[in-house]
Amino acid sequence: EVSQTKEVLKLNEDPRVHGVYLHLPPASLTSRVLNTLKPEKDMSSLSGVGPLTAALRMQNVVQSSSRWAKGQQYRPWTLRNLKLQPLSPVPSDIEISRAQTPKPVDQLAQEIGLLQEETEAYGRTKAKVRLSLLDRLREQPDGKYVLVAGITPTPLGEGKSTVVIGLVQALSAHLKLNSFACLRQPSQGPTFGVKGGAAGGGYAQVIPMEEFNLHLTGDIHAITAANNLVAAAIDARMLHEATQTDKALYSRLVPSVNGDRRFSPIQIARLRRLGISEIDPSALTPQEVSSFVRLDLDPAKVTWQRVVDTNDRFLRKITVGQASTEKGHVRETQFDIAVASEIMAILALADGLGDMKTRLGRMVVGSSRSGQPVTAEDLGVSGALAVLMKDAIKPTLMQTLEGSPVFVHAGPFANIAHGNSSVLADKLALKLVGEDGFVVTEAGFGADIGMEKFFNIKCRASGLRPNIVVLVATVRALKMHGGGPNVSAGSPLPREYIDENLSLVAKGCSSNLRKQIQIAHLFGVPVVVALNVFKTDTQAEINLVCQMAKESGASDAVPCHHWALGGRGSVELAQAVKQASSQPSHFQFLYSQETPIVEKIRMIAQKVYGADDIELSPEAKAKIDYYNQQGYGKLPICMAKTHLSLSHLPEKKGTPTGFTLPIRDIRASIGAGFIYPLVGTMSTMPGLPTRPCFYDIDLDPVTEEITGLF
Repeated sequence: EVSQTKEVLKLNEDPRVHGVYLHLPPASLTSRVLNTLKPEKDMSSLSGVGPLTAALRMQNVVQSSSRWAKGQQYRPWTLRNLKLQPLSPVPSDIEISRAQTPKPVDQLAQEIGLLQEETEAYGRTKAKVRLSLLDRLREQPDGKYVLVAGITPTPLGEGKSTVVIGLVQALSAHLKLNSFACLRQPSQGPTFGVKGGAAGGGYAQVIPMEEFNLHLTGDIHAITAANNLVAAAIDARMLHEATQTDKALYSRLVPSVNGDRRFSPIQIARLRRLGISEIDPSALTPQEVSSFVRLDLDPAKVTWQRVVDTNDRFLRKITVGQASTEKGHVRETQFDIAVASEIMAILALADGLGDMKTRLGRMVVGSSRSGQPVTAEDLGVSGALAVLMKDAIKPTLMQTLEGSPVFVHAGPFANIAHGNSSVLADKLALKLVGEDGFVVTEAGFGADIGMEKFFNIKCRASGLRPNIVVLVATVRALKMHGGGPNVSAGSPLPREYIDENLSLVAKGCSSNLRKQIQIAHLFGVPVVVALNVFKTDTQAEINLVCQMAKESGASDAVPCHHWALGGRGSVELAQAVKQASSQPSHFQFLYSQETPIVEKIRMIAQKVYGADDIELSPEAKAKIDYYNQQGYGKLPICMAKTHLSLSHLPEKKGTPTGFTLPIRDIRASIGAGFIYPLVGTMSTMPGLPTRPCFYDIDLDPVTEEITGLF
């Protein structure tokens, strides 16, 4: 009776169900079950009423079904833009954010065609969006797909996020075209470290910027919890296997509960992978029991690390297991920053809850002493991981300063991972904007890293194809690539970057800018160059960049003033994007899945970075052989390389030539679905500088206003 009542309650609340006929055995048709069903959905009572009543009730069901079907159709937008009155000089980011009153998120959701049941509000200005939207709008054509990438940046960054937001504000508020921004969620490490937040800047921001930059809706915390559950399971399993017999392990892993002993579903799945068809725990042979209970993880070959979302250099190497209760099972390990977790990469690439659960189970956490990969599913933890991540898979809806919609979702590292926002955010947005709308998404670092991975990894996983690339450049970065002095975070800019210097600009355009345009053309996608204008740029420098960009093959090149003016400062960019997106895109991958691992790496090194060749260390060669044996050879490549140069040497600016790219090691994120060669040393745990950002961050205990975020 309880289970039947629960099913009836589900049917009551399901908007897709308009009539229910209860066809159950007489003993099951209790008053409790009958009374649970809403009268307006009760079709089973029609047999006891007159023909007129039955006809009216059937008519009500038909009308209800018709109303529901109409409600499921695509809904045109009724977006109300927020007025923006830019000030000069431009105030601080947090002052600008606080001066604007965002629309209630339920109002924004309604304006862009979301149904009430498709959102889950997190306060007044944020909401999770349910994936059921994809099913409702599955027949709706996608809008235009725009990728924002950049030239090789200075350590200060060149403002790709502000370009994304400025472009979307221009498209929606000024050209009156449906448009959506899709951004990554920032890590709190940089927010309290050196870089600060990632909500954009000036009059091109996501608001409220405090909520964007801090906990948001808890996705990174969910990833941290899931990641560290795997780490705890690894060490606990190694301890228990080392201190117990097969019989003791078996009795604890498959306990008898009230005299009933059975395998859990996840344990049955492990038996199947071992080739054991028996599901009666008492029927396994001693050898089968041993195979089942012993993962035999080699402590020296555990590849899974714990994570925390804080820059903490003293966690780069740690020792665990020093308490007496761990019986001498001590090993060295480390912490990574949370956004470097493979679970973050999985969140960004999954196309649904089922796909995410499968990917979580496939994650390889280490190797056994016999050299076999051990997965999260072998540990028995994959179901629990899916439970921890079930809400994180839903993108978070926010808005810009001018009221345009933004999805904030996922934030994988752009070096050891692919550095893009989520596949699901892009797919939801492409359905919502409609056929004539625009979705603008961002790729981390320069085009040689984030854009290449967007094409070869994200587009391969999603099946989506971009219409256009917007390539962000700055006069500052171009001067650096033209031979200007070093640029360092926290240090004053040298005079070359403040005074007009057309020679440096020209050299930067003919080297790095030209090369990055060529990289985009490798994939058959048209390019518009967006020059993010700073107040120190001169008109002659701006004109020179736009002229040389078009001479280098860009469809157009325009200056952007969104930081100072908001969407109005990027109208010219929006018009150029609209025009270029009407051109045919002949998208192609750089390599096929069938291409051998070594050749995939070589193609990226030579065609994208400009290397003469690659050089594999003995360790890298051994790993390639191992991954081929395990059947991972068809996975795409995710190069882990410095973002400060096209080469592996950060100090080599412009377009380096005549170098061989060294591959010191190769690792794999099997759950995420890529292999990542290591080019040089990659730090996955940043440290704090002498003067971190947190010195300036404070809270007024009376007003609860935050100060110092940027």
